[in-house]
Amino acid sequence: MTEILERVQRVFANIKVTEFMTKDVVYVKPDRTVAQVKEILRLKRISGVPVVDDTNRVVGIISIEDIIKCLENGALYERVSEHMTKNVICLNEETTLQDVIKHFERYRYGRFPVVDGNGSLIGIVTKNDILAAVATRLGLLYLHDERRKEVLDEDILNRSLVTGEEIDKKGADFYFKIDYFDVNLAGVGAAQLKKFLITKGVLDSDIRRVAVATYEAETNVVIHSGSEGEIFCFLTPDRIIVRVEDKGKGIESIELAMKEGYSTAPDYVRELGFGAGMGLPNMKRFSDKMVVLSEKGKGVVVEMVFYTNKK
Repeated sequence: MTEILERVQRVFANIKVTEFMTKDVVYVKPDRTVAQVKEILRLKRISGVPVVDDTNRVVGIISIEDIIKCLENGALYERVSEHMTKNVICLNEETTLQDVIKHFERYRYGRFPVVDGNGSLIGIVTKNDILAAVATRLGLLYLHDERRKEVLDEDILNRSLVTGEEIDKKGADFYFKIDYFDVNLAGVGAAQLKKFLITKGVLDSDIRRVAVATYEAETNVVIHSGSEGEIFCFLTPDRIIVRVEDKGKGIESIELAMKEGYSTAPDYVRELGFGAGMGLPNMKRFSDKMVVLSEKGKGVVVEMVFYTNKK
């Protein structure tokens, strides 16, 4: 066992931080108010941001803990510069995954800014980024393992679960690949589908139903599957068909999953506001017809039909 662990460590140890850091960094300027930062954290569903000056150099960091202190002291409308942590520990471009892990173990911080040779902000790293990096490498290692085997019967997947008609996925009117690494990205696909339906002149009331149900299905993939997922949308003159598929853990009991409030989401997901156990019930509520096909360890297929000219 020790030998195996040493080999795994060698595989991951020298990955550069620039390979797995988040490059699209949310940051603030020192003259922002703490109240503004609180709103940014709420909207972005993150727990802290770097503070940079006009030259993009990191001058501080402000976290949810700092905001809580400001709430207690009535300082929400004071400037960030007065309440940020100024002695920021940053990582450079050459920092390896092994060193990043050591930083998290030593300092117990939730995130570390990454800077270039001039001290300018180029990224940020959280523990989620580390997990994503390892999962990605493991995914590459297992990719050729019998093509992940056959998850569900291919003939079934090429037919509508509701009507039995053949479905041409390559000819879908809308397609989105779901990234399951970051729970904060849940809903991006549903938002893009909403924009797409607006361009097609679909009624607002129908768009809302489709968007809500698709959001729930997409969130389930991110939280529960442990696998990438896909959203397909097909338009016909009288209905919208949305199919959401993944090749992950599957649903052990669809009957339980259909009960309102039943959830297997982990605590950290619940703390972010997800996993209330309303996913499948809401999908059923907002769609006109819905079929769920799943088997434990063999993925999930959800197909929903929304009629657009109901009498």
